[in-house]
Amino acid sequence: MAQAGVVLDKDQFNCSICLDVLKDPVTIPCGHSYCSGCIKHYWDQDEYLGVYGCPQCRQSFNPRPLLGRNTMLADVVERFKNTRFQTTHTPAAESFAGPEDVQCDVCTGRKNKAVKSCLVCLASYCEPHLKPHYESAAFKKHRLVAASEKLQETICPQHDKLLEVYCRTDNQCICYLCLTDEHKGHDTVLAETEIREKKTQLGEEKRHSQTKIQEREREAMELRQAIMSLTRSTRAAIGESDKVFTELIRSIELKRFEVRELIGVQERNAVRHAEELLSRLEKETNELKRREAELDKLSHTEDHVQFLRSCQTVTPIAGGLPSIIVDPNLDFGLVMVAVNDFNSLLTEVCQGGFSSIFERVREVTIVDSPIPAIDLEAEQLNAQTSVHMDATPTTFPPTPGLDQAPVGPLNPFLSPGPALSTFGGFALPFGSKLSSGSRQRHLQRRSHPRRK
Repeated sequence: MAQAGVVLDKDQFNCSICLDVLKDPVTIPCGHSYCSGCIKHYWDQDEYLGVYGCPQCRQSFNPRPLLGRNTMLADVVERFKNTRFQTTHTPAAESFAGPEDVQCDVCTGRKNKAVKSCLVCLASYCEPHLKPHYESAAFKKHRLVAASEKLQETICPQHDKLLEVYCRTDNQCICYLCLTDEHKGHDTVLAETEIREKKTQLGEEKRHSQTKIQEREREAMELRQAIMSLTRSTRAAIGESDKVFTELIRSIELKRFEVRELIGVQERNAVRHAEELLSRLEKETNELKRREAELDKLSHTEDHVQFLRSCQTVTPIAGGLPSIIVDPNLDFGLVMVAVNDFNSLLTEVCQGGFSSIFERVREVTIVDSPIPAIDLEAEQLNAQTSVHMDATPTTFPPTPGLDQAPVGPLNPFLSPGPALSTFGGFALPFGSKLSSGSRQRHLQRRSHPRRK
């Protein structure tokens, strides 16, 4: 590829997740390519969400895309690796110092890359110029360290001596001459001794940090599992509540039709009975009118003999219907009162049941103990120095639609009970039962004005 005059940039073949050259590259639907292992691990972390996104363009996919090896890209990456290996292993490439390399202090013209720095000479050397330090006896006692551009920082600015002692009192590196001057009587040790102790402390902190990381990863995994479990439980609870409320609505509709039918039947029976009485009243009225006409005709007869004979043939009045009194409460007003009482009773039971439901819903949490809140502003302000933690327990926002006050029964007649109570053959849900006093109060029979 280099012979063809094509300049390839290493970043073109880097995975944006691990920032290394692509290994077993795969291409996802949006067109970006990643290491097969990197994108699999990245998506595994979002498994509980059910949505998988591209780390670069943030495009989301659902369901999870199948990953196939990009054979052409893998071949190009392999050729790029071979070309880079051949280029980077040429002597010329190794000898010259790059922008980020430490330059040899002896080289003239284009400087080579330094491989070691001498703390005695206070200079850095490339491989060829470093040979005298290995071959000549004059340099045997010189201390060589990894190439560094900060050699002057290892020299005492006051005595121009190597900083080989550490003052624990002042927390700084000093030279041997400083021991007899400013730092006389201070707690001092060799710098190498302090370095070993510091490394030991850092090792302990690192092990503690690794243990903490494992603990946090375990907690994160438990939280993800808890979220998935809560999601499944939520769907089941919603489905069950929909089923219960659908059945409740169906029962209410059935009772509505039954009440309508009952009112209609009562109307038809009352009307039929009244019409029968009306027919008998009309028949009796006609008979009385006929007799009245007959008596009127007889009263005008002038023949006394004929009058007396006719009086004997007059039939006496037969016993008619008893007196009919129309009910003054000629309507279904009392029925409407009873329906309104039932509505009030059902509303009261529902309110108590809903209070119980809301209280149980608010008890469902993922984390049992309160977590201290992180002071994000202080953390951002002191990100380079320290992290400040707010010890105030986490306060969660109020749940919309739920009263934050303690939930209790809305009236003294409601008490916790079975999930489903029955009343007159009708199921009352919401986990509340009605005391006998409340039933008598709400369902006492109203006395009819004419009922004794």
